[in-house]
Amino acid sequence: MKKAKLFGLGAVALASMLVLGACGGGGGGTTDSSGGGAAGGDADHSVAIVTDIGGVDDRSFNQSAWEGLQAWGKEHNIKRGGGGFDYIQSDDASQYTTNIDSAVSNGFHTIFGVGYLLAEPITAAADANPNTNFVIIDSVIEDKDNVVSATFKDNEAAYLAGVAAAHTTKTDKVGFIGGEEGVVIDRFEAGFVKGVNDTAKEMDKEIDIDVRYAESFGAPDKGKSIAANMYDNDIDVIYHASGGTGNGVFSEAKARNEKVAADDKVWVIGVDSDQQAEGEYTDSEGNDSNFCLTSTLKGVGAAVQDISTRALNDEFPGGEHLVFGLKDGGVSLTDGFLSDDAKTAVNEAKDKVSAGDVEVPETPED
Repeated sequence: MKKAKLFGLGAVALASMLVLGACGGGGGGTTDSSGGGAAGGDADHSVAIVTDIGGVDDRSFNQSAWEGLQAWGKEHNIKRGGGGFDYIQSDDASQYTTNIDSAVSNGFHTIFGVGYLLAEPITAAADANPNTNFVIIDSVIEDKDNVVSATFKDNEAAYLAGVAAAHTTKTDKVGFIGGEEGVVIDRFEAGFVKGVNDTAKEMDKEIDIDVRYAESFGAPDKGKSIAANMYDNDIDVIYHASGGTGNGVFSEAKARNEKVAADDKVWVIGVDSDQQAEGEYTDSEGNDSNFCLTSTLKGVGAAVQDISTRALNDEFPGGEHLVFGLKDGGVSLTDGFLSDDAKTAVNEAKDKVSAGDVEVPETPED
């Protein structure tokens, strides 16, 4: 494994991934919905993503990856389908291996496993198919020349989310809802908790943090239930890092906020892509409002687009570990509906983290 590289996506590339709407639906396809082959590519440069559970319309991690691949296709005049690009959707963890094998058998030359839970099946597929390019997102697979690993400093963006939450809460109680416990979501939790605690110390106050896990990235009902319990206990800001499970968090917040005036709303902090649209609602007084305080951004789509382009140019960075962080624009935080004080605090925190003056942990404290 070559030394990990800090890799900057840039603000423009990151933002471009957020303006494309997700298309495609249902289970995985290698069907060309446009009726043709790849206009600007061929089978040797075709690309497929295999999603984690939640699908390409999860308004989060998988969707960002799919939007990035669509942007790549548009940029290079490559159509969806065999010889071009496509996705295969995983509705259950038991489908990972089958879906990756399907991508291989359908002739896709570069195959992305979107999420750390696909690391093991990607490893096996890479061993069995040495002439195929593989990419693992959010994990590291070492010592394989046909595998690229792409990880993100989620803890740094989550730290900024913690700063924002601490400056927004009126009850001095905030919550964190994770999908499944593991190395990746550990980073989100650790960064968020430190951001809240550091800010509380600066403000000379105590802020309680409730951390819970749904044990699934595809359980919106459970996300809704956990959020309801948190809001019932006076938590007024929840940061979720739970993929499709987070849809339930938004659903619960919307149901509550529609019954109260805008000043009494509860908040949700989105993850991986700008989830502001999910926070739109009408309050009890008939006014349009929004409860998505801000979102941490993760350049999954931009990473997919960049690595796919390298493969297209016969420059696939096999064996490398690419790391995307706050300093180089790989992760960030939206302005959302932050107060001016919160924006100032977030910007100051961003500068400190980027300069190395604040070290954000990757694992939660015991």
